[in-house]
Amino acid sequence: MFNKILIANRGEIACRVAATARRLGVKTVAVYSDADASAKHVAACDEAVHIGGSAPKESYLRWEVILAAAKATGAQAIHPGYGFLSENENFAQACADAGLVFIGPPASAINAMGLKAESKRLMEQAQVPLVPGYHGASQDRALLQAEADRIGYPVLIKASAGGGGKGMRAVDKAEDFAAALDSCKREAINSFGDDAVLIEKYVQRPRHIEIQVFGDTHGNCVYLFERDCSVQRRHQKVLEEAPAPGMTAELRARMGEAAVAAARAVHYVGAGTVEFIVEQPGGYEHPEQMKFYFMEMNTRLQVEHPVTEAITGLDLVEWQLRVASGEPLPLQQDQLRITGHAIEARICAENPDNQFLPATGTLHVYRKPAHSSFARADVRVDDGVREGDTISPFYDSMVAKLIVHGDTREQALARLDEALAQTHIVGLATNVQFLRRVARTASFAKAQLDTALIPREQAVLFHQEPVGLPLAAAAAVVQTLLRERASEGVDPFSRRDGFHTHGVVQRRFEFEFGGEHAKAWLTYERGGRLHLAVGEGAAQVAGPLAFNAGAQGVELQFAGQRTRAAVYAQGEVDHVFTPLGATQITAIDLLAHSGEAAAEGGRLTAPMPGKVVSFAVQAGDAVTKGQPLAVMEAMKMEHTIAAPADGVVQELLYAPGDQVTEGAELLKLVVAEKA
Repeated sequence: MFNKILIANRGEIACRVAATARRLGVKTVAVYSDADASAKHVAACDEAVHIGGSAPKESYLRWEVILAAAKATGAQAIHPGYGFLSENENFAQACADAGLVFIGPPASAINAMGLKAESKRLMEQAQVPLVPGYHGASQDRALLQAEADRIGYPVLIKASAGGGGKGMRAVDKAEDFAAALDSCKREAINSFGDDAVLIEKYVQRPRHIEIQVFGDTHGNCVYLFERDCSVQRRHQKVLEEAPAPGMTAELRARMGEAAVAAARAVHYVGAGTVEFIVEQPGGYEHPEQMKFYFMEMNTRLQVEHPVTEAITGLDLVEWQLRVASGEPLPLQQDQLRITGHAIEARICAENPDNQFLPATGTLHVYRKPAHSSFARADVRVDDGVREGDTISPFYDSMVAKLIVHGDTREQALARLDEALAQTHIVGLATNVQFLRRVARTASFAKAQLDTALIPREQAVLFHQEPVGLPLAAAAAVVQTLLRERASEGVDPFSRRDGFHTHGVVQRRFEFEFGGEHAKAWLTYERGGRLHLAVGEGAAQVAGPLAFNAGAQGVELQFAGQRTRAAVYAQGEVDHVFTPLGATQITAIDLLAHSGEAAAEGGRLTAPMPGKVVSFAVQAGDAVTKGQPLAVMEAMKMEHTIAAPADGVVQELLYAPGDQVTEGAELLKLVVAEKA
């Protein structure tokens, strides 16, 4: 076994490799860019070397600098993770030339499987089933059109050097072929520097099933069963599971043996994945009729490898290290077993309701479900970030991988939903709630899987609001009450529980929710009871409000509903998480927004009686929109009044400590004229 390895990657996969290396007593060296100077993977390793700027081409793709770092730190081997240099044959060969072990397949295997057309020819020789298509070298446009016509529409044009869904176009009829070919070639040359394409029959309602293979330097090669990766958006995976639902023992054996044949054809060493497109001519009800065709081979560890670890109880990174150090495979084919079912969800910084647009920002809140890192843990989280970290625009949008394992698929599904519900992220858009909706669809629950699942279920997947206004408003009100309790002093006059010597006290709240303005009234009744009314007219929801704060959030009871809620305030926005789902509600501070109406111009008035606590400005100060100007106290709460626009403070009309009446002008502001 090695004494020290360098991990030529970042994020969760670098942390993942470092964890296994530590368990095996192997020292690790991290590399990092400017953007990753304080990243989690840097702290996870024993040493760290700076390798350049934030952009990948300035750091993680500079293999000469990475090799120098390995030499300088005394590393004996380099683990490439996935992405970046993991399938770069030149890097693999450079490692060998430098006397370093590349923890992956030989450069020749990467080269053989790197080009789709070449790999198809190799698979044909190895008698691995192929999708009917054209994989020739000629790129003559007339020939490509003729081959598409021969195969029969629909066809799929694919960049030969492609991957990740780039350089791929489906064509339904002959007259659309030329335009699709041009588009595919443009994308291919921009993404891969190679515009060569191949053409295949477009399989209707296909499943994407891949086989995990492992080879060693002693001639052994095994398959560690399959993963179903059919749930995709824009040809990129969303949910992966193992084993594949509906897989028969006979089909598993045939696919596994075909995958091993593919690996042996290129003398494969280490972890690899053979991906198949699976046709379902008999529909979901007849999995025994499934036909499989070779699609491509990924010559690296896959993002979704944890589901294989979960069902086999093995550590695939440990296998990688042992094989790379010259050891034989720890187990042979007849010693491998499947136990239970596992599902992985990719948690990404993106907005599913806006075409999955990637998001950047700070993880102001990052709370994970109770989990373990063991291979067969019920709940496992693989990540490379911590609360307070920033998701930058330089790298992949994935925040974490959530992996669950159960005795059955149904149990794994239940654990997935619960774990996603306990995943709270505030600071940027994520797909966590979208993942919950996907897992709850009829198609996924019944294992009616194919690559069109998301478009087929779009009516229940996008623009959904699982938490209604009454519950969201109640949670926001409770959060306000808890903040007030926390700020109370020891004297009875600082209490903010609505105590009054006569009558009842009622407070008004205003919110923005779902693009609409809403009001709520909280009444303090005798005996400490609370009554909340949300909304107006016939749509109003009212009733007793009760809550109890605990370590896991708030137990909330309102309008016949009893639920748990965790609320995180970010500015005026309350982020509400419940078992039903998550939502956002904006609490409108009437004092803070006083004077924002256009009719008020430069007047800033008190909307209710209170006391001036302090001014943050003086006459003559220039201020910008949103800048704090004054603090008022009303109903035992302090409120900051902000500038409604850019301008100059002309005059302060009161002094700290003065009592003011409703409508009193606090200061004069000369609003700057718009350019």
